[in-house]
Amino acid sequence: MTGLKKTVALVGMMGAGKTSIGKRLSARLGVPFCDADHEIEEAAGMTVSEIFARFGEPYFRDGERRVIARLLGEAPHVLATGGGAYMDPKTRALMGEKAFTIWLKAPVEILVGRVKKRQGASQTRPLLAGRNLRATLTSLLAVREPVYAQADLVLESADEPHAVLLDKIVAALTAHGLCETP
Repeated sequence: MTGLKKTVALVGMMGAGKTSIGKRLSARLGVPFCDADHEIEEAAGMTVSEIFARFGEPYFRDGERRVIARLLGEAPHVLATGGGAYMDPKTRALMGEKAFTIWLKAPVEILVGRVKKRQGASQTRPLLAGRNLRATLTSLLAVREPVYAQADLVLESADEPHAVLLDKIVAALTAHGLCETP
């Protein structure tokens, strides 16, 4: 499998697997991978948590919108977005225009398990800092799920081998005429 005709933007909750699946998908398709949060941190010279603490969420979301707009102006690639990026109407509209969006949908139980595995999750995920993990993820998902459902494709991100989900994504991209087969 090689090539990509349009950027693939992975959206969904923290712990859904956007970065791990995104890296594997980019390797499989032979295109670059970009992590929006990493790009934001590089541009700001500080971590996402530091940006939230110092300037607040609205400031972060504004910078996130600008970074994603820049990334969507580049050659087709695989883009892992932050969990809240797709919630911004302007960012969502831009992704709808310039990318093929895939919601990696995972139930709260799986999200909690995956986020817990990351040591210091509340340190690296500012929306979790000092909060009950399950209750916060449940609340966020209730608000975000109807918006995430607007993605071009919805795929369950369950506890199955990455290869299974990758096969589903590649099949969908091929069916939509977005990637070329050798």
